Amino acid sequence: MTVIDNLILTLNPGILLILGGLISALLPLKISQKFNIARIQYSGGGDWYSDPSSLPNLLDYLRTYTPMKKAGKEVRIKLTDSDAKHFPYLYLTGHGNINFSEDEVISLRSILSNGGFLHADDNYGMDNSFRREMKKVFPNKDLIELPHDHPVFSSYFKFNNGLPKIHEHDNKPPQAFGIFEKETLVVLYTYETDLGDGWEDEAVHNNSWELREKSLKMGVNIIYFALTQ
Repeated sequence: MTVIDNLILTLNPGILLILGGLISALLPLKISQKFNIARIQYSGGGDWYSDPSSLPNLLDYLRTYTPMKKAGKEVRIKLTDSDAKHFPYLYLTGHGNINFSEDEVISLRSILSNGGFLHADDNYGMDNSFRREMKKVFPNKDLIELPHDHPVFSSYFKFNNGLPKIHEHDNKPPQAFGIFEKETLVVLYTYETDLGDGWEDEAVHNNSWELREKSLKMGVNIIYFALTQ
C-alpha cells in the first residue's frame, strides 16, 4: 500500500469526495482518461489467448485499488487492424511460437516509435520466438535487462528486488528486459515470472492471495509507468 493510500484510509467520506476530485484533476492525462488494454493476436501457433481471466482481473484491481478508475476493458486486436495504433498499452503473452508478418512488423515498429507501449509476458515457451520477432521490429536494438532500481519497480508500489516470482519453471530468477526509443521504454518483456498466471482467477492455479496480489501490484506498476513516463 502506498503512502497516498494510507492517507486516504484515514480521511472521512466528505473529505474523500473532495480529495477524489482534486486527485483526478491532478492525474496525468492518460491516467485520468478511459483506456483499454489491447491483447495482440498473432500467428505462429502460440496461444496468444492464454490466461483469459488475467487482464479483466488486473483492470478490476486497477479500478478498485488505484486512482485509475477509468481503466476499461481488454480488447483483442491484430497489429494490422486500423485502430491498433490508438491503444496506449499493448499486451502479448503465450506459451509457444510467435510469428509476425512483414505488415505486422511495420505496424508494431510504427506504433512503438510513436508513443505506444508493449508489455510481453512469457507464459513459458515463447522466449526464443519473441526475441527473434523483436529483432525484426528493431534490428538495431537489443533487449536490455532492467536493474532493480528502474522506475517501473516503484512507479506505484515498491518492489525492491525487481519482478516477483509467480510460477517456477526452470529454477531461473525472474527478469525484466526493455527496448528503448531514446530514453523512453517502449517494450517491457517479463521473463521467468509468469505475471499473467498471477492475474488469473484463484481457482485456475490455486495461487494464494498474497502471491496473486504481488502479481497484480506489479501489473499496476507496469501500466502506471507506461502511461506516465
